[in-house]
Amino acid sequence: MLELIGISKTFNPGTLNQKVAIKDLSLKINDGDFITIIGSNGAGKSTLFNAIAGSFVTDSGRIVLDGKDITMLSDHKRARYIGRLFQDPMLGSAPGMSIEENLTLAAGKGGWFSRITKAERKAFKEKLSLLGMGLEDRLEQPVGLLSGGQRQALTLLMATYNPPKVLLLDEHTAALDPATADKVIELTKRIVEENHLTCLMITHNMHQALDLGNRLIMMDGGNIIFDAADEEKKALTTEDLLRKFRENAGKNLDNDRMLLS
Repeated sequence: MLELIGISKTFNPGTLNQKVAIKDLSLKINDGDFITIIGSNGAGKSTLFNAIAGSFVTDSGRIVLDGKDITMLSDHKRARYIGRLFQDPMLGSAPGMSIEENLTLAAGKGGWFSRITKAERKAFKEKLSLLGMGLEDRLEQPVGLLSGGQRQALTLLMATYNPPKVLLLDEHTAALDPATADKVIELTKRIVEENHLTCLMITHNMHQALDLGNRLIMMDGGNIIFDAADEEKKALTTEDLLRKFRENAGKNLDNDRMLLS
């Protein structure tokens, strides 16, 4: 279980550029939760992910993972427990290294100077074949030559090769064309279900937020303004989300990407 207890973060405090990104936010995430997160730009969604991943130390509050306080744990140490995908397919893998070398790192084997056994190479091919993109026959190809969708699918496989305690998906299909995005979403659903992962996914697509997972969170002004799970979430429509935002934020949603989705 992951628990955020009263966390806050202000950037550039005491200056003209002061920005309160998260304010006294508390959230309890149960094992196996698949949470979709929506909100307008500047709502605090990515800042929330950065706090969980350890990209910065929060100004106040605590972050607890499976009963262990990780508030002061560095990001590279948290990476053992927390996997993350970004919007940009170019992040999350090493473009100058081959597919096999990237998977070697993901498997915890050490990279360039590691000797790969026949059994390990066979395992790489089997996992790649599940992507349905033909990458199992291109192990020696540099990752930088892959398409955005292929690279994002590979990054998803790498982030979950050794299943993390928590998987963070930061609009990981937003930069892909619709057909490729749908394929990566289906792959995401399968990997999350098969590995029983605890997953949080930021999206601007309200239909996607409603269709995926067992829980939906809406953010505004650095805090959670709506949280629905299970049967309550299943009953929601996009019109309900717009109404909830208007009632709880005190304003109409004006994010074009969300409204056009």
